[in-house]
Amino acid sequence: MLYPAFIKLQGASCTVIGGGKVAARKVGMLLECGARVKVISPEVVEELDAWARADVIQWVERGFAKGDTEGSFMVISATDDREVNAAVARECVARNILLNVVDQPEFCSFYVPSVIRRGPLTIAVSTGGKSPLLARKMREKLEAAVPPAFGEFVEYLGAVREKVIAEHPELKGELLELLVDREVLAFVEQNDFDKAKELVDSVLNRYRS
Repeated sequence: MLYPAFIKLQGASCTVIGGGKVAARKVGMLLECGARVKVISPEVVEELDAWARADVIQWVERGFAKGDTEGSFMVISATDDREVNAAVARECVARNILLNVVDQPEFCSFYVPSVIRRGPLTIAVSTGGKSPLLARKMREKLEAAVPPAFGEFVEYLGAVREKVIAEHPELKGELLELLVDREVLAFVEQNDFDKAKELVDSVLNRYRS
């Protein structure tokens, strides 16, 4: 059984072993989360090279060497070299560093799920490394059910929630439940944020009057 969690990486030191397209995708996700990223690889794809030239990431231009994981909060190994991956895994286990090895779940201490992002709303699907393809297919099905309006709606709900707690603490549970009732969510599912917001505002106005 895996423990599902979302990890704050703002300012965290993360190391990526490998310089191909998969490594670039992993680096991009880490950068989105505010991590400080070091890439270790003799060669890198253009995207990683551009980030290194712009000092967005640190590029160590060689293969993995003993001690390269030191100081890392998280390590991702995106190579197809099993011996390298095994060496990385040994270091991470010894240092209690979070490790993900692409396509080799036996070395992983955590798995990267297939993700849908709609603003602050994040939906993650994982098969625990058993079938990444199935996780991707499930994500694609869910994407159709979660249109972009959910991102705006969640941002708006965050602001509304603060007001409700400040103005009507005794009604917090009842009010917040009304703000996400079936009728409101139906508009969001139709990608109509304005209609959903209008309905939420009308609920709030009833309690203010």
